[in-house]
Amino acid sequence: MRLLLVEDDVMVASGIKLGLSDAGYAVDWVGSGERAQEVLQKETFDIAVVDIGLPGMDGLALLRYLRRPGMACAAMPVLILTARDALQDRVQGLDWGADDYMLKPFELPELLARLRALLRRSQAATTAVLTFGPLELDTANHCAGIRCEQEEGTPFRLQPIELGPREWTVLEYLLIHAPKPASKDKLLQALTGWDKEITPNAVEVYVSRLRGKLEPHGVALRSIRGFGYRLELQAGMVP
Repeated sequence: MRLLLVEDDVMVASGIKLGLSDAGYAVDWVGSGERAQEVLQKETFDIAVVDIGLPGMDGLALLRYLRRPGMACAAMPVLILTARDALQDRVQGLDWGADDYMLKPFELPELLARLRALLRRSQAATTAVLTFGPLELDTANHCAGIRCEQEEGTPFRLQPIELGPREWTVLEYLLIHAPKPASKDKLLQALTGWDKEITPNAVEVYVSRLRGKLEPHGVALRSIRGFGYRLELQAGMVP
C-alpha cells in the first residue's frame, strides 16, 4: 500500500516512516501542505496521514482541498495525526472530511490498526482477513496460508505460506482488488516510494515467485497483456 505522510517535524516523520515501512507500506513524506498539493496533482496514494500544525497551509486547509468535488484524491482515506487535542479541532477535522483522528503521542500498533481499518472501509471490506478461494491473508497478524480440508466436521487447517515483504505487498494489493485486475503501474507504486529505486521488471519477479507458491494450491496469477495481473482460481477450485 502506498501512503503519503504529511508532517513537518523531521524526527517525528522519520520515526513514523520507519515504523510504517517496516509494516509493509511504501511511504512518501512531504513536510508541507503546499508540497502535498503538488504531489497529489500528479500521483496517487492509497491512504494519507496528515498533521494539522503544518507551516503555511495547515492540515485542515489541505483536507478541504483534498475533498473538493472532482479531485482525483477525493475518496482517498485520510487519518489526521496531531498533538492538537481541542474538541473544536477534532470536530472540524472530521466535518471537513477526515476519516479518523489520532492524537500524539501515539503507539505504533494502534496507528497500524487504524490504517488497516480505513483501508478495509475504502475497499468495502469488513475483516482484516482477505480470502480468495483457499488462499487466506491475515493483514492484522501478517500471516498467509492455504486452507486445507480435514475430516468432515472438523475446521480447516491453515497451511502457512512464507512471503517476503514485497511478495506480501503484491499479493495484498491483488487480493484487495480481486477479482478485478491490478495494473503493473499500480503494483509498482505499491512496492516503492520516492527514495527507493525499483525497475518495472521487479513486479514480474515477485509475480513469478508468487506463482510458484500459489499455483500448486489452485490459485493462478493471470497476466493481462499490456496491463497487469489478476488472481484467478484454477479449474475445479471453489471460490
